[in-house]
This record gives sequence, structure tokens and C-alpha cells, in this order.
Amino acid sequence: MTDFAFLSGSTFLKVGAPANTPRPFGLAGVAWDGATTNRPGARFGPAAIRTASHMLCDGIHPLFDCSPVGQLDDLGDLALPNTGLTKMRAALARQLSGLLAARHMVWLGGDHSITLPILRAQRERWGRPLAVIHFDAHCDTWSDHFGEPSGHGTWVYEAMQEGLVVDACFTQIGIRSAGERAARDYVRDRGGVIHTARELRGLESSAQLAGVTQGIRERLGRHGNPPVYLSLDIDCLDPAFAPGTGTPEPGGLSTAQVLTLIEDLADLDFVGMDCVEVAPAYDHAELTSNAAAHFVWTYLAGRLAHGRTPGR
Repeated sequence: MTDFAFLSGSTFLKVGAPANTPRPFGLAGVAWDGATTNRPGARFGPAAIRTASHMLCDGIHPLFDCSPVGQLDDLGDLALPNTGLTKMRAALARQLSGLLAARHMVWLGGDHSITLPILRAQRERWGRPLAVIHFDAHCDTWSDHFGEPSGHGTWVYEAMQEGLVVDACFTQIGIRSAGERAARDYVRDRGGVIHTARELRGLESSAQLAGVTQGIRERLGRHGNPPVYLSLDIDCLDPAFAPGTGTPEPGGLSTAQVLTLIEDLADLDFVGMDCVEVAPAYDHAELTSNAAAHFVWTYLAGRLAHGRTPGR
């Protein structure tokens, strides 16, 4: 089994085959949805996001005035078993260190259970816990997953229990789903910050969202500016903007809100990103995959615009 399977017919932004010398940025699909609890189908998310990115033409970002094309290798979908979460994570873990050593990686999910092994590998690579900016409708802090010890709704709880993250530098944005208080407020009770979708209603501009971005910067500074990881569950968006996901929750963020936050935080010391839970079978007019492609594109362009190539 190879480490990755290059997708010659469909790559993000139509980038060419990986060069002999790795380009600064890499993108790979983790086409796994075996931990979903409602509607499956996120295993097809990476392909849909790649296809949606093709409308971005030359990839020159209108705000950052640069393009990831020429700086990005699309490594295809990683070769992973679909037989169970434990086996998938073990196979993924074996590939992560080499990929992270060579490139600044963006991961296309897949369901949100993929984030935990990525954080483990990032924690090992940088030798310290990470700050996390987490866009989601759901808190993902349950101590079990409907009787299973781990799943796409437990990774935040597990990451904090394992010391993978700086609790005080964990920021959740867009939370709004049903849930018991212990889970709903778990991040806040550990010293992190939660910006619920309700609190952010009507706030879209940089000035209106300055309290969110400034708060993140202040907490990072107080805790020694740890490396930052961005985990974006597409269901942070209201279903009007992203119907193509497994667990849609009304009352969510707008695409403009998320783009503003990604743009305004682009100068942070990010070490990676994932975009998960895109399930194209439930999409309409490619709304969801287009939003995901724009989020990933904006993240990559922001890294380049601020001179944030791999390495710290």
C-alpha cells in the first residue's frame, strides 16, 4: 500500500503532480466517515472540495493578491483502511510524521475523528501543546461516542485529556447544538473560550468581529505564542450556506463570517488546517463544497501573503 494515491484528474486548484522537491505546502484527503453519527458521506468530501476549487481560475486571492498555485502539492487521498476507526487512525499516524516534516499540510476530511491523530502528530513535531481555533456547530467534547470510546464527537475532550493542546488557547466558534451543560461548556470550564453562533449573530465585518480576533491574539501572547492549528467543521455554517453535511444545525454562521475570521487571523503562526464533514450527497448547487474550497484557498493564500512558509 502506497503512502498516497495521486489524483491525476482532479487536484486542488488544478495543481500539477508533486515535484521531486516538495513544495512548501501540501494538501491531502482523509476520505473516512466511519465515525459519523447521523448522515454518512463525508468520505466523498475531498473529491468534491477539489472539484469546487477549479472555479477559482488562477487562484489569485482578491484580498491577499497571491496564489497557492506553484507552492502547493496535492498528494491525493491517503491510502487508509475503512474497516474501523482504530485501524484507520493507526494507518494515518504512520503517514503523518513524514508528511508534516516535508510540507505545511492542509487536510480535507472526512469526518472530524481525523483531527485527533493529526493533533497528536503536530504535538510531537513541535514538542509542545498547540493552540486550536475550532469552527463547529458541535462542541465535540463528549467523553464517549454513543457508547464507543472515541468518535467524531470526542476529539476535543481527548485532545485536552492527552495534553495535546493549551486549554486556555482553545477557541470554539459557532457552537450551537443540543447537549448537556458539562459537554457544552467543557472548553470554557478548562479555561478556553467559546463564541456561540447565537452570540455572533449579525456580526460579519472585521470591526464587528474584532473582539473574537483580539481575544485570540491576547491569549496566545499570554501563553508564549504556541503553534496554532485550525480545525474547521463545515457544519459551523448555517445549513442555508452548507446543506451538504452529516449533522446540519440551523442558526449557524454565514460564509462571510468565517471568511472574515480566517482573513483577519491569517498572520497567526498556524502550523496546519483541516476542513471536515463535507458530505456532497446532501449538497445543493455545490454550496457546501464551494464554501470549503474558498476557506482552504483563503487559508493558503493568507499563509503566503504573510510570509508564513513552513517552519517556525
